[in-house]
Amino acid sequence: MASRAGVEEWDELSGGWDSRSPCGTSWFKQESEQQMQVEIQVLKGDAIRSGLASLARLRIEVFREFPYLYDGSEEYEAEYLEEFSEASGAVLVAAVHEGRLVGASTGLPLSEAHEEFIQPFRSTGEDPREWFYFGESVLKKAWRGRGIGKQFFREREAHAAELGFSRLAFCAVDRPSDHPKRAESDRTLDGFWESRGFRKQPNLAAELAWREVESGEEEILHRLTFWTKIGV
Repeated sequence: MASRAGVEEWDELSGGWDSRSPCGTSWFKQESEQQMQVEIQVLKGDAIRSGLASLARLRIEVFREFPYLYDGSEEYEAEYLEEFSEASGAVLVAAVHEGRLVGASTGLPLSEAHEEFIQPFRSTGEDPREWFYFGESVLKKAWRGRGIGKQFFREREAHAAELGFSRLAFCAVDRPSDHPKRAESDRTLDGFWESRGFRKQPNLAAELAWREVESGEEEILHRLTFWTKIGV
């Protein structure tokens, strides 16, 4: 299904919840002019549900780009995100500009994630209950390079620490340097992730299948290598 170019307004979020909200969310506004008044909102518990429709469309839009080339559907996204919202300890960090979602990042205890992400840790003797898993980070092109990605990491690390986790992990799809869809402007994020204290684990990987853009109806199996950080 083709992605939709825009995302709906997050009217539920634009009102400005703060840390005193019974919804369990915190709120603050980026003061830097460079951030163009982006609001970073940290949603937990039932408050996560208020943003799922917008997040689904944003995921479809951003993940169509390299390196994921994901040809997603709103039906699948709705089911996937509904499961995420029900996970104990889940967090959604939203970047909102003038009532519109421009970026989002998720996290949850690894033990609450899909089995495809848990199994690689079990196979190496790790206890999934000791790890916090960083899910997707999606950000519209116009907002990249403004420090929002750093804020996504800071907020998720803070949330993980609040829950008592000191072991963090995420995974990223492997793509060859000569992939035909890779543009000259497509740079790896390895340096950024390393600057956040994460280290690549070449022998720790998940395998997921999804339909790629312009690949027809057949799903393609992909390898996603984990990056980990111990100590928050």
